[in-house]
Amino acid sequence: MTVALIIPTYNWPQALEMIFLSVLNQSIYPDEILIADDGSDETTKGVIEEFKTKFCNNVHHIWQKDKGFRKSKILNRALMACSSDYIIQIDGDCILHHRFIEDHIRLSEVGIFLYGSRVNIQEYFIDSLFKKKKVRFSVFSKVIKKRTRALHIPILSSVYKPLSNLSSKIRGCNFSYWREDALAIQGYDEFYTGWGREDSDFAARLLHNGVLGKRIRYAGIVFHIWHPEKSREKVEKNSSYFKDVLEKKRIFPKIGLGDYLN
Repeated sequence: MTVALIIPTYNWPQALEMIFLSVLNQSIYPDEILIADDGSDETTKGVIEEFKTKFCNNVHHIWQKDKGFRKSKILNRALMACSSDYIIQIDGDCILHHRFIEDHIRLSEVGIFLYGSRVNIQEYFIDSLFKKKKVRFSVFSKVIKKRTRALHIPILSSVYKPLSNLSSKIRGCNFSYWREDALAIQGYDEFYTGWGREDSDFAARLLHNGVLGKRIRYAGIVFHIWHPEKSREKVEKNSSYFKDVLEKKRIFPKIGLGDYLN
């Protein structure tokens, strides 16, 4: 099994550098990394080029013009560029626990996608985080909230069973799935522009197509870097569309990978 890590990013090179440092700290490296760049400037490109000199496996920088929040579109382009069997997906503001990749690989099962939670780093520590380049945290770290979420006890992950219903705990910042399952539902729905619901839509359509979802706790941990909330002006429109996806149990997107393949 080959494994890819997809990292969406947009004009936050400081956070991206922290992610890269946490990748270099992993117990197991992914076979390839795809940076899904939604229109960042040259500073981000420089951070990626520097990382390429330190990481031993393939790194792909997939970039599109900045035309507003188009995360679904850039994720689809990353899916098309990906050659691995299994995909682990995070967000551009999440530092990885040093066994994050290992945990997702170990817990992977055919016909199942995995989703985990995140541990929030407190706002007051953000400046120090970037200065100290700290990528290791534990349950004893005072700079994180809800510290029990940082407990790493992988054997307890077996308590959680695969389910066919959509969980409110699903987050795109800690998510893994088989590439063939993503292609079977034609990837992300590019109807979603602006922040909100694109990750839940993707998970829902996987479920509608017979893939089960399994929550992982006490393993597969990410640490979320605090930042001001993104604009939510499109949430109402996106939520209305997503409600229709759920009611009709849609499998395919309005605008997805089928538009690339046809």
